[in-house]
Amino acid sequence: MKTHSICRLCSACCPIEVETEQGKWISARRKSPFPAEYQLVCPKLAAAADIIYSPLRLTKPLIKDGNRGFREASWDQALDVVAQRLLFCKEEYGAQSVCWLRGMAADWGAPWDYANRLMNAFGSPNTIGNGSICFVGRDFAHTTVYGAMTMPQAMQAQCILIWGKNDRDTAPGAAEAILHARRNGAKLIVVDPVKTGFAEAADIWLQIKPAHDGLLAMAMIHEIITHDFYDKDFVKEWTVGFEALKQSAAQFPIEKVAADIWLDPELIRKAVRLYASSKPACIVDGNGLDMQLESFDATRAVAMLRVLTGNLDVSGGDFIPQTVPNRNLQLRNRIPEGVKPITADYPLFNGFHPNWGHQVQSCVIDAILDEKPYPIKTLIIQSGNPLVTFMDTDRVGKALEKLDFLVVNDLFMTRTAAMADVILPAASCFENTQLDRAFLRNSPVRIQEQVIAPIGESRPNWQITFDLARRLGLEREFPWQTAEEAIDYQLEPAGITVAMLREKPDGIIAEPVQYQKYHNHGFQTPSGKVELYSEQLKNHGYDPVPYINGPLQAPISFMDEADRYPLLGISGARNNRFTNSQYRVIPTLLQKETDYAVDIHPTDAVKYGIVSGDWIKVETPRGAIRMQARISDVIHSGVIRIAWGWGDHNPDYSLNRITDDDRRNPVIGTSSGRNFMCRIEKVLCKAD
Repeated sequence: MKTHSICRLCSACCPIEVETEQGKWISARRKSPFPAEYQLVCPKLAAAADIIYSPLRLTKPLIKDGNRGFREASWDQALDVVAQRLLFCKEEYGAQSVCWLRGMAADWGAPWDYANRLMNAFGSPNTIGNGSICFVGRDFAHTTVYGAMTMPQAMQAQCILIWGKNDRDTAPGAAEAILHARRNGAKLIVVDPVKTGFAEAADIWLQIKPAHDGLLAMAMIHEIITHDFYDKDFVKEWTVGFEALKQSAAQFPIEKVAADIWLDPELIRKAVRLYASSKPACIVDGNGLDMQLESFDATRAVAMLRVLTGNLDVSGGDFIPQTVPNRNLQLRNRIPEGVKPITADYPLFNGFHPNWGHQVQSCVIDAILDEKPYPIKTLIIQSGNPLVTFMDTDRVGKALEKLDFLVVNDLFMTRTAAMADVILPAASCFENTQLDRAFLRNSPVRIQEQVIAPIGESRPNWQITFDLARRLGLEREFPWQTAEEAIDYQLEPAGITVAMLREKPDGIIAEPVQYQKYHNHGFQTPSGKVELYSEQLKNHGYDPVPYINGPLQAPISFMDEADRYPLLGISGARNNRFTNSQYRVIPTLLQKETDYAVDIHPTDAVKYGIVSGDWIKVETPRGAIRMQARISDVIHSGVIRIAWGWGDHNPDYSLNRITDDDRRNPVIGTSSGRNFMCRIEKVLCKAD
């Protein structure tokens, strides 16, 4: 039997065709518009059966049983314990003392709406996502400039500028579109400190110094303005603040900036001329711009390149999406007056989007340990593993130990789950029908179809949330008995139903694609125009123009101790066999000889007397980890790249034991988790 669905083993949301036999998963293939010889294979999807049927899957609810570990329980028992604890907490400390933390694990989508709805109806504003270190911070930067986060249309572009992204490892469909454009003659510019496959194939590769993207973007803006490469008509009619941007960019001429960011000035000029003269052109930006102290302004500056060159909301450029009409399920109006979220220090970020909500995950740890702005007593973690994925994980561990009560909902046992009082086993994306929120941002709308029954007693996230809500007395807020009922309710404003989506597995277009929509509706900004200068930011005490007061001093963690920690450490690539810290328990996805290693440039290897395979210690002021060395020229001399996400596999490999969470971006709360000063030392063996 063949069924159409959506794969959510990562955030790419690839449409798939699944083959099952007598209710058992057999195989699946990505649905791609390109011939087979041009399609990319996803190793996670190829190993889906191993993930689904892994003997390590959590299949029964577990309750902590004193010092003896966990005991199996029924769903009624487990959910009753959780509900009783939440109601006690609400009575004793106030509903805001309960926090729901969402990670990036499988099935990010509608469960975010359901979790927010439950918590807001319960009276707590503290549903916290991971967006401060991921794309939601970038989304806010885009939105501040032109009202929405754009979508690059690489297939139709004549020039593609990839900035801090490698879709070969993160989004195979997007990578196929870039490769298709290249076959049709599109030019390729890549900004990345690492030699990726796209960087090697690029017409121009700008191997930038890590954490200095904003300076390059401002230098490019200066070059575009001073040489009249910009779209004067668009700038005059549809932007505010051009002169202020011009003044700020004047601080960053290419000759002044190039050496500081490790680039040849002539190569920057060549890239500017190629990008600005190619019509249409698009920018594919990614997580390389995230996890930096300057992430917000760097992303704003990159967004302004789209504006100046006339590539905004045009075919083959950067498309402003057309939101699909839908009901906002989150019930924000149910939060009691005067109750602020623990992320209250980031008010603009909290409220910029009607659905995203609160995203500064570090505030969870602050509220537990420092009890600021008030203490969090009970934490529910859904599809997350902060003991591996949060910065400064030693501090995270202390926070989790301090909690009165911890609930974890996940597919596998993790280091975080091992600390829980109750573990609720989640179904995988293939065992779960849901509406993927990515398709609400822009058509076509597609449904993620359940293709097999949940393994063991695991349950879909929607069902867990609905059942818990009813135990908390929220039956009116959660009247739906099935995912289909909830989806129909959410999509009613669009006139789309689950039945209609099942009849059209390739999706339903909510409305025809339109370009240059601003001619009819303006931009969704306070001024109705592109805001190169933001009064809103100024009124909240932030820089209205990127870098108007110059660059941030010490944008990399521990720079003030660079004499003791002389190497610049960066976190490793997102390997396409894993999603963040997930699936590293699946034998068919492991390649131990290449997975967890520290990449060291040949020049530095000679200096430190290290060869591939040597065990080394990597140390920062936060702590130390141990891994094997791999000599490679994928990084610049003076930089080491450390494999990321291996903390569950072995705590000695846990990169976030050496990262910093003290300094944060004042607008979006992003820490410098990707870039830090460090030192290395050769050791005799792994345990030496």
